[in-house]
Amino acid sequence: MNTLITGGAGFIGTHLARLLLANGQEVTLLDNFLPQVHAGDERLPADLAPHVRLVTGDVADQSAMSAALQGVDNVVHLAAETGTGQSMYEVMRYERTNLGGTATLYELLAKNPRHKVERIVVASSRAIYGEGAYRCEKDGIVYPSARSVEDKMAGKFDPLCPVCGESCETVPTTESAPSQPSSFYGLTKQVQEQTAMMFGQVLGIPSFGLRYQNVYGPGQSLKNPYTGILGIFCNLARAGRKLEIFEDGQESRDFVYVDDVVRATARCLEVTANGCHVVNVGSNERTTVAHVAEQVKSFYQSSSTLEVTGAFRDGDIRHGLADLGQAKALLGYEPQWRFDDGLRQFLEWAERYEPQLDAYQQSLKEMAEKGLLHGRS
Repeated sequence: MNTLITGGAGFIGTHLARLLLANGQEVTLLDNFLPQVHAGDERLPADLAPHVRLVTGDVADQSAMSAALQGVDNVVHLAAETGTGQSMYEVMRYERTNLGGTATLYELLAKNPRHKVERIVVASSRAIYGEGAYRCEKDGIVYPSARSVEDKMAGKFDPLCPVCGESCETVPTTESAPSQPSSFYGLTKQVQEQTAMMFGQVLGIPSFGLRYQNVYGPGQSLKNPYTGILGIFCNLARAGRKLEIFEDGQESRDFVYVDDVVRATARCLEVTANGCHVVNVGSNERTTVAHVAEQVKSFYQSSSTLEVTGAFRDGDIRHGLADLGQAKALLGYEPQWRFDDGLRQFLEWAERYEPQLDAYQQSLKEMAEKGLLHGRS
C-alpha cells in the first residue's frame, strides 16, 4: 500500500509517515515547506528523507497534486493553514489553501476514474463546533453561539444558555453537534470535511473526516505562533519572559498528544468500515490555559511571571472537549497519553532549540492592528 500524506513534511505528517513506514507501507509526501511553519529548515527530517517519495509543491497546484497522486492507494489530506486568529484577516490565503487545496484533490480524482485511491482521510477540526456542547439545568443540552465582544470586555467569558440566558456547563461534544464555527479557519475545516463526505459518496471512496482537537507534541513548530499556546508558553518561559494568559485563565482545551492522533489516523486506513464518517480525536481530558502556563513555568524553573490579562482574541472559544464514543466504536481508539505526561515529552524535546520570540510578538501586533485582539495594553 502506498499512502499520500499532503502536508507531509509538517508536524502531524512526519509522525504519521514514521508510523506508516514502520507498518510496512510505502509513503509519498506532498509539501510546499511553508516558511511560516518551517522557517529556514525546508527539508525532511534525516530519518525520513531516504524512505519516502517527496513531491515539493503547493496543495492547490494541480500539477503538484497530480504528480503526488501517481500510484497511491490512500490519501491522508493534512495540508492546511491552521491559525484561528490569523484566519480572521488572511482570509484569501486560508480560502486558497484549505478550500482550494481540497478542491484540487477532488477535481483530479473526479476527472480520472482510473485512479487507484481506495480510501481518504481528511484532517478536520474541533473548530467547526464553535463553542460546542453545554448542559443547562433547565433546557438540557444546548449549543451556545459565539460570545460577544461586549460580554468579554465586561469579563463575562462563559457562554450562557441560548434558550433561557442562564449559566450552563460545558460537556463533551459529539459529532452530531451543529457546526457553528467562530473563526474562518473553522469554517474552512467545515467545508473541507463536507467536501470529503460528499465526494466520498459520489466517487465511492470510503472516507473519514477526523475532527482533531488541539494536537501537540515533539516536532510541532516552535517558529509558528499560530500553532497554539504550548509553543508560545514554551518559548517565553525559556527566555524568562512574562507569560500572558488571555481571558481569566480558566478557558480550557482538549489537548491530544500527537502519537494518539497518528494512531487514530492510521486506524482509518486499516478498519473495514465502508461509507463516510466523521470522528472526534481527542484526549478525554480538559485542561485550563492557566494550568498549562503553570506547568511550563515549573518544568523550566523559569523566572517568568504569569499574568492573567483579561485580553481576548476574536475567534477563540471558551472550552473544548470531545466525546470519543464514535472513535472507540469505529476505530477502537482510546487515548494513551495524559496531558501532563505528554507535555513533559514536548518540553524536553523543545529544550534542544533556541527560543523563538519575534514571530509571536509580530502576530499580536498584527491582530491588534486588525482589531481582533482586545483588552491588551
